[in-house]
Amino acid sequence: MAACQTRSPMRPRERHRTPARSGPPDRGGGNRIRHRNHQERRNKVALLRLVQVSGATYTARGEDPAAQPPGPGAPTSQGSHSSRRSPASRSSQDRQDSPCRPGPSSPGYDASVSSAATGPGRLLKPRLGPRQPHLHYCPVCKISCAGMQTYQEHLDGQKHRKKEAAQRPDDGNPLYCDLCSVSCTGAEAYKAHIRGARHQKVCNDQGKVIRFRCKLCQCNFNDRNAKDLHLRGRRHRLQYRAKRRPETSDDRHVMCKHAAIYPTEAELQAIQKAVSHAERALRLVSDLMTEEDSESLGEECSLASSPRILKGVMRVGILAKGLVLRGDRNVRLTLLCSQKPTRALLCRIAARLPEQLLMVTDDKYEVSSDPEASIVISSCEEPRMQVTVSITSPLMRQDPSVDQEEKEEAQPDPDILSSEKCLESLAALRHAKWFQARASNLQPCAIVIRVLRDLRQRVPTWGALPAWAMELLVEKALSSAPRPLSPGDAVRRVLECVATGTLLADGPGIQDPCEKDQMDALDSMTEQEREDVTASAQHALRMVAFRQIHKVLGMEPLSPRPRFRKRPRETKAEEGACDRKRGRQDGGGLV
Repeated sequence: MAACQTRSPMRPRERHRTPARSGPPDRGGGNRIRHRNHQERRNKVALLRLVQVSGATYTARGEDPAAQPPGPGAPTSQGSHSSRRSPASRSSQDRQDSPCRPGPSSPGYDASVSSAATGPGRLLKPRLGPRQPHLHYCPVCKISCAGMQTYQEHLDGQKHRKKEAAQRPDDGNPLYCDLCSVSCTGAEAYKAHIRGARHQKVCNDQGKVIRFRCKLCQCNFNDRNAKDLHLRGRRHRLQYRAKRRPETSDDRHVMCKHAAIYPTEAELQAIQKAVSHAERALRLVSDLMTEEDSESLGEECSLASSPRILKGVMRVGILAKGLVLRGDRNVRLTLLCSQKPTRALLCRIAARLPEQLLMVTDDKYEVSSDPEASIVISSCEEPRMQVTVSITSPLMRQDPSVDQEEKEEAQPDPDILSSEKCLESLAALRHAKWFQARASNLQPCAIVIRVLRDLRQRVPTWGALPAWAMELLVEKALSSAPRPLSPGDAVRRVLECVATGTLLADGPGIQDPCEKDQMDALDSMTEQEREDVTASAQHALRMVAFRQIHKVLGMEPLSPRPRFRKRPRETKAEEGACDRKRGRQDGGGLV
């Protein structure tokens, strides 16, 4: 029994002092026993590895390891392991039948094997190849799920259901809100969205969509509170200052000059009243002439079927373009006829116009006719306004399909009005339509044209520039700018275009967009006039660069605006301090 003991009990102090691999404490029996116990533990571990590998092999092949008990192969495997052992291990194997150590046939052997298998760090997993899991792909969310259970949980999730409902909003989905572009996953969620603050901000009580738009900043709002915050914000304030209250010195001078040349309220009302009376009177004249023509043709011809000679009256020139300056007293109207206008027709209209004016208004007007192609209506009240009515017809334009021989054979009717005047009236009508479509919506265009019109009236050199060519030049210069320009920058850009030689004979010129053929709007200018306008623009641009734009505009320089404004409290405090100092200097009293 003494030989079967592994080690005699030792006190902790002696065990701490004893080294791990010290010599045998006895004469040789203790060392052999320790080596034998160590070899037994190694054998147990080797056996467990063999059993585990054999079980994994059976499982991979689809067999049951419990159905096949260990046969002769197990001792063979054990023998193979023992054949490779050291001589010390063979000596321990020869002593396996000793009663001091349990063997495979002993009752405690299975318990020791099971305890070794379940011990920490004792079990080693077999090295098998990685399995490729079966992937399930969701085309709605563009993701892959490893496993059927994970895929089913994804399909039942709220994220997948929302995306699936959002991809078919036009299929009559009752849970989709078109106003908010929101899809709900259930009826309760949809009802909660309808009652929510987000949906109520978009709709009012009648169910109509509420939208607010700031034209100054070009932005939209669906909420009144957001609109109020924007109006009080910094962005809107800066846009307002940039468009309503210019900050630069050039902008201040240009806007001050524009306010000085803009017509007064009395002049605008007088122009509007005279033009309105003339238009209504011409309408009555057209009806009267149509009745007279129907009576002359016979009773069979009714008023509705009788041809109307006067088709309509339209505003042209500075009146239609909104370019009237202070002091302008003459505006133009164009009267279109269904046939070529004659002098007899002109006299007939001028004779019936005074009577119709008396029917329209009690104001007194004088009517006179120009033998060329116009009728002049002058008011007798101050401010005296003059309305010139030009008569023309689209038939006055030459038809290109007519042969030259037929033109030479056809003799001109002496009663027909001047074709040149009629063509000018048609061109003025086309110019007014083009300006309303292209230049009226361009913000600083009308301001710059008014300033240049005043320059044409003050400086004789600029008076040679045609008004239509000047309007085309300003529109082209401002529309080609990379960004919206302020009034001062717009005037400078137009002067730069003229100073670079646009008006010169070898320059690009200004093409007339209202003509079918290629026509330069500067044909009426001579080469000397073009050079003079170019030199004047260069001199004006030089003065603008040296902060003398007031000389170009013909006005007095404005005083500079103070950069910093003192608060009222600070101003009062400074005034009080100055008064106290003055009182001390004067003897202690206020002056």
